[in-house]
Amino acid sequence: MFTSHNEPQPADFADVRATNLAVALRFVRENAPCSRADIAASTGLNKATVSSLVADLIERRLLRETGLTEHRVGRPATMLVLDGSPFAAVGIEVNADYITAVAIDLKGEELLNWRRSFPGGDSTTGQAVAAIAAVARRAVSRMAKEARQVLGLTVAVPGLVEVDGSVRQAADLGWRDADLGGDLTKALRDPGFPVVVDNDANLAALAEHRFGPHRNTANLVYVTGEARVAAGIVLDGRVRRGALGFSGEIGHIPVDPAGPLCRCGRRGCLEAVAGVGAILRRTAPDAASSELELEIDEVVRRAGAGDPEILALLDQAGRDLGRGLAVVANLLDPEVIILGGYYIPLAPWLISRAEEEMRRGIVAPGGGACRLEASALGYGAAALGAAATVLDRVDSGRLPAQPS
Repeated sequence: MFTSHNEPQPADFADVRATNLAVALRFVRENAPCSRADIAASTGLNKATVSSLVADLIERRLLRETGLTEHRVGRPATMLVLDGSPFAAVGIEVNADYITAVAIDLKGEELLNWRRSFPGGDSTTGQAVAAIAAVARRAVSRMAKEARQVLGLTVAVPGLVEVDGSVRQAADLGWRDADLGGDLTKALRDPGFPVVVDNDANLAALAEHRFGPHRNTANLVYVTGEARVAAGIVLDGRVRRGALGFSGEIGHIPVDPAGPLCRCGRRGCLEAVAGVGAILRRTAPDAASSELELEIDEVVRRAGAGDPEILALLDQAGRDLGRGLAVVANLLDPEVIILGGYYIPLAPWLISRAEEEMRRGIVAPGGGACRLEASALGYGAAALGAAATVLDRVDSGRLPAQPS
């Protein structure tokens, strides 16, 4: 019996179709260039179904054909690659002293990367929402000028973010129980795309796993190097968030019981002895939270000039950092721990000492297999990971409609 394409289809048919579209799209993302036959052989979908799915994805401009290949048995095959040229994903990181915005296309290629100073520690939640919304509007406007539809916005926040996106606490920003996603959606006047909020360390870990030199490493940990110390954890290829979304608060691992008082009220936490804030409290005790980068640049300058006071300070910070990371390595057994944020410019003076101390504290024979490295993604890792979550939603089946 003939059925019109305009008639409603059963919900389960629509769900299966969406799932199969996502399967085909993910396969091309991971294996491009590839053919329809490659998709069918690897996914188990029959060839007729794959042809229909590919036609749909090409019509939506998510895939495109890119010529023939003759390097195979049988007839030459038309190869497929990702397209996604009409679309963009936006990620924004808000921190104590800056806001970063990144936009990428569906292939993960960068479309814009902005970093602006921002007095986050001295701003109210309302002022922060207004600043984030202003950056978001500019990014969306830029994408519109390039004839791209923004599919989603994800915001990275340094603090405890619940699985529903509400910010329970962001001490560096002075936030508590903030509905940042809802407030941003209102400020952007219901923009027509999802606005999501997540923890900065989780998102930076996602960026490292998806785009960094350790791409697809199954087990890695990303350590923030901002005013606070926290970790994003990837185990068995997935970001692990915990029951409430609060995993990775490694800044409060006890390192030195006789050490300085931490803002959590305990003494000698990792953050209090080896965090970037702890280093700057010894070199620039009167520095404002909005001046972190300037003060870090001064520490780097003095270290490069061989200042003995600074070198001794960084040597001790490296030792303390290594002691804390040994606990992380013993607990999670990652293949690599990646230092991000302001740890990156300090890495030449921190990493060797920290890795030496970390290996000394690891119980596995020979200090285990864990390596300690500085991030190659720079200060924008969390914003890049934020944008990548939009791609993940597309890959999971939330496909954009056919562009007009």
